[in-house]
Amino acid sequence: MDRESHSGSEEVGEPSALAGLALLRLQSAVVTAMSRIRQRVVQGFAVFSVVSLLLWLATFLYGSFYYSYMPKATFSAPVHYYYRTNCESSTSFLCSYPVANISLMRNKKHVLTFGQAYRISLQLEMPESPANQELGMFMIRTTCFSRDGGHVASSARSSMLRYRSNLLRNLGTMLFLPAFLTGVTEQKQVLEVELFSDYTDDPYAPSDTAVIEILSSKVQIYSSELYIHAHFTGLRYLLFYFPVISALVGVSSNFIFLSVLFVFSYMRLLLRIEWKPEQVRGGQDNTQLTAHSILSLAAVHEAAGSSPDNPHKPEPGEAQRGFALWRQHRAAEQKYTWSGRNKRNRGSLITLIKAREGGSAEGDPDSEA
Repeated sequence: MDRESHSGSEEVGEPSALAGLALLRLQSAVVTAMSRIRQRVVQGFAVFSVVSLLLWLATFLYGSFYYSYMPKATFSAPVHYYYRTNCESSTSFLCSYPVANISLMRNKKHVLTFGQAYRISLQLEMPESPANQELGMFMIRTTCFSRDGGHVASSARSSMLRYRSNLLRNLGTMLFLPAFLTGVTEQKQVLEVELFSDYTDDPYAPSDTAVIEILSSKVQIYSSELYIHAHFTGLRYLLFYFPVISALVGVSSNFIFLSVLFVFSYMRLLLRIEWKPEQVRGGQDNTQLTAHSILSLAAVHEAAGSSPDNPHKPEPGEAQRGFALWRQHRAAEQKYTWSGRNKRNRGSLITLIKAREGGSAEGDPDSEA
């Protein structure tokens, strides 16, 4: 009966043990899976952070380069003409031609970039009045001055209203009569006069002011505008006319360069690679200096022990302990590579230590006893 009950209890205990073992294995598998998932999440977050940082740095570097390298493409400024009225003759009210001064500075900075070619033009909005029709051709003179008032560049261009016959003018008036009556449009012409086709600013005498003078006192003008357009060539042409492709190439190049630097830095930190030979020579010099200090200390102890005035006698094993201390320091410096010369120095150093050990052992009678 006892055997039957004992066998029955064993049969009952085996499934429980198997169940416990299965639970332990399941728990171990769950813990292992969770640790792996946690490790993957941490690694993924680290990789995402590094890639995001490198991408942001690449974008920042490209943006900084673009902002510093690319000049402003266009610049415009209104032109306001004035007349001198301090006339000596009372019969004439206007004593000069219409003149305008335009500043080529914005926020205390030059608008024109040194070495960049520009196209400078003047836009005139003139009415189709009988005075302008009878005026015919007129001259426009432009002069650029530096900050100290020096003459930098000048040009003279001619212009006039486009000819329209009386029949064409009358037909246009009848056709656009409602627009003329409501003020939607006006009887005017817009002229664009090219003042400089390829103007390059002088870095030693940059232009600060442009003076525009119309050589006719009878000209009638509604408004006027000065336009400066940059004429890009080479790399600036690609950056301006193909901005998306240039941005992709620039950011990608910066990202690859930064990634290579990061990988090499990480490998150097991980593998403890010392690239600088000065560090290797410095480590070897430190090792030689330490060994030399140990030998000097042993020599001092030997000299002190051999002196009759010094009651302290060095122990026989001091040289051996000094040599052991040097061996420990040498083991800590194994990461540095010995050159051929340093190997010979090391052999001489070990020979000298052994010679001192033999000398100290022979000169100490107590140790022999």
